[in-house]
Amino acid sequence: MTRSSSGRHQERHEAHWIEWLTGIVAAALVAVMLGWIGWEAFTRKATPPDLSVTVLTTARTGSGYRVTFDIYNTATTTAAAVTVNGRLSEGGRVIEESQVIFDYVAAESKSTGAILFENDPAGRTVDIRAGGYTDP
Repeated sequence: MTRSSSGRHQERHEAHWIEWLTGIVAAALVAVMLGWIGWEAFTRKATPPDLSVTVLTTARTGSGYRVTFDIYNTATTTAAAVTVNGRLSEGGRVIEESQVIFDYVAAESKSTGAILFENDPAGRTVDIRAGGYTDP
């Protein structure tokens, strides 16, 4: 035990019980996280990207129409340079095509994007799908 020059302050060299409890809890959390990461690394199988597209909304813009969509990757592998193709057709005849490229769509995630058309998609068939990707 030490005393300050004024004699009022005292310090103990033994750790307080809350310090021990905090250290034990932190060590347990680190051990659990390392175990979980190790388990995932050895048991999870890598599957190639599995991309699907869901159309969300269509809105008029200043120069045409914007069709907003979500692209999902349900696989355990990330897809890079993902090309999404949009086709606007009527009566089996293609009126307009457009595409957008995502830098990547992470594994087990979704991204949102939009395809821009000059023609109004109302009353026409809008087909938006993933056209390809590369391995990162």
